[in-house]
Formats: sequence, structure tokens, C-alpha cells
Amino acid sequence: MRIRPAGSGDLAEVVRTEIASFATPWSPHTFLSLLDRETVLFRIAESEDGEMLGHGILWWVLDEGELANLAVRPEARGRGIGRRLLDVLLAEAALRGVERVFLEVRESNGVAIELYRERGFDQVGIRRKYYSSPVEDALVLQLDFPAPSPSSSSEPQRELMTDGP
Repeated sequence: MRIRPAGSGDLAEVVRTEIASFATPWSPHTFLSLLDRETVLFRIAESEDGEMLGHGILWWVLDEGELANLAVRPEARGRGIGRRLLDVLLAEAALRGVERVFLEVRESNGVAIELYRERGFDQVGIRRKYYSSPVEDALVLQLDFPAPSPSSSSEPQRELMTDGP
């Protein structure tokens, strides 16, 4: 399996996965509008033979991100694809200066909640009646990336230079 940036040629499969995964799927136009945005990571998981297995979207403003969408085709679930997509999105976000990531998840989606907790997300709130079809509360989860320690920086440390005595 490989993870790669999404392109316009992926949209039909993305929409099929979306419809199979969510009661209120995003529209094709929404996905199209996210392609090529500088503050959006839109990634595709595909098999070695090029079959699309899932997609993930994370966007950010300044140092805060949101995992906006993560979906795996029903027949491909349970194989670690969502975990791999999530890990890639989080790693890429951290490299771009994102310090914390939020997400909403249906309170009944135990599989997703377990994945997010395994990756260090903590519950920070509840959005009442956030979802429709059926109406359900959303748990708001947050992940704070650890601050890099000065010794772990790959750039050499520079001494503070001052003028004067």
C-alpha cells in the first residue's frame, strides 16, 4: 500500500468511498475545491495495483489543524489503512508547523475512537446533535504534538551573540 496526494482523477472513487462510509457524504464539489490548496493535505491510500482503498483530509490555519475526513472502503476495512492514512496526515501536518489537531467523531463509532485514542487524541468536548441521519452527538478530540527538544533539532544550535561588555 502507498499513500499519495489526491488528484482530480481520484474524485469519482473518493465520492464512492464517501457515500459508502457516511450517512451525509461530502459532495464532489467539496472534494474538488480542496485539491491544490496549500493548507490542505488530501491523501489517497492505494494498493500496489493502484486500487483506491481510502482517503484522508487534514487542513490547518496557523498552528491548529482539523482532521476533516478519513474514510476507508468497506471491503478494505480492518487492514490498518485508516491507521496508516492518519499517521501520514499527522506526520505531514507536524512538518508544516501544526501543533495541535482537532476532530469530531460520532460517539457510537468505537473503532474510530479507539484508533484516535491509540494515536494520543484526548476528548476535550461534545457537540450535541452534531450529526444527522441519525441524530447523534460528536465527541471533540484533540491531539497536541510534543514540542521538539533543542537536542532533537536537526539544525545546529546557534549561540546568542550580543554587542557590548
